[in-house]
Amino acid sequence: MHDEFGPEKIVEVYDAKANMHGFVVIDNTALGPGKGGIRMTPGVTKEEVFRLARAMTWKNALAGLPFGGAKSGIIANPRQFSIEKKEEIVKSFAKALKEVSPSKYIAAPDISMGEKEVKWFVEANGDMKSATGKPSALGGLPHELGSTGFGVYHATVVGAKYANLDLKNSTFAVEGFGNVGWFAAKYLTDHGAKLIAVSDSKGVVHKNNGIDFETISKIKKEKGTVTEFKEGICEECESILDVKADILITAAIPDLIKAGDVDRLNFKLVVEGSNIPMTYAVEELLHTKGILVIPDFVANAGGVISSYVEYKGGDKNEMFKTVEEKIVANTDLVLKKATENKVPPRIVGMKIAQKRVRKKCKVCSV
Repeated sequence: MHDEFGPEKIVEVYDAKANMHGFVVIDNTALGPGKGGIRMTPGVTKEEVFRLARAMTWKNALAGLPFGGAKSGIIANPRQFSIEKKEEIVKSFAKALKEVSPSKYIAAPDISMGEKEVKWFVEANGDMKSATGKPSALGGLPHELGSTGFGVYHATVVGAKYANLDLKNSTFAVEGFGNVGWFAAKYLTDHGAKLIAVSDSKGVVHKNNGIDFETISKIKKEKGTVTEFKEGICEECESILDVKADILITAAIPDLIKAGDVDRLNFKLVVEGSNIPMTYAVEELLHTKGILVIPDFVANAGGVISSYVEYKGGDKNEMFKTVEEKIVANTDLVLKKATENKVPPRIVGMKIAQKRVRKKCKVCSV
């Protein structure tokens, strides 16, 4: 899967005592050290991590940040062991990556990795610059502030204009009610949009006349799943794709939408709050169908923009201001050029990002 942009380095690490097995893919460092989160799942693979690292290369370049692209994964199921065991695994992983972090790789939160886990990582690594998303007590701007979801919201506001939608009279569905989906839903409902479907790992709840955000948020917090919401229809997870809403926010699993799903979709706008929720080929099929897709590296860059503000010592007020400015400007730039050229937005965004990387890349072909 190697090409002119990378990956530059793949490091696979093991620790038999801690039962730790993980890897980091450093895709491209032309613009700066590779930046990307750590995901801990039982099925994470090097191919998945490479795809995510490549997305980070384009995301950082398009956002105009002095970071390259990277990502890492730990093969483990945190639901099957204690918090103490999780700490041991994370610290073992951090120590094993000292050779490349923070010189070539700067970590961050991702699936099953929050500010607590990032704290363990930097403590074991010994360098506060080795990760962002740290607790505020360590000078961090934690993931829990919701920078990614905040950015997804602003990308949606811009996207609605290009999809000829009045956001205050629009309906939307959210796939994944974790950090990203929760904040995106909060800001969109505050703006007046109507949430009619939301999913998590247990299933989907659907109510055409609207789901009250505060109610579903309380249920998720207290019961652990949105499926405990008894006012709507409860269905299987994948049925989120059958919802008839103006907007779909993806905010959880990769490869959510496959080629065979295209004819099922009834959305006018899909905003990729999650990373790699579909392949490029599927995005092209949606474009042909007339569905506007805002790519992941455009829509969900709020998290890495926040990371940059933390990395340079800024506070949360500067972070929210910077995320809004960059997401709005970049989304509008990409969608404007895509509309003018009648091509999928990813094509435009990729050209801009690749041009910026090539300009600094010593090994890329020109």
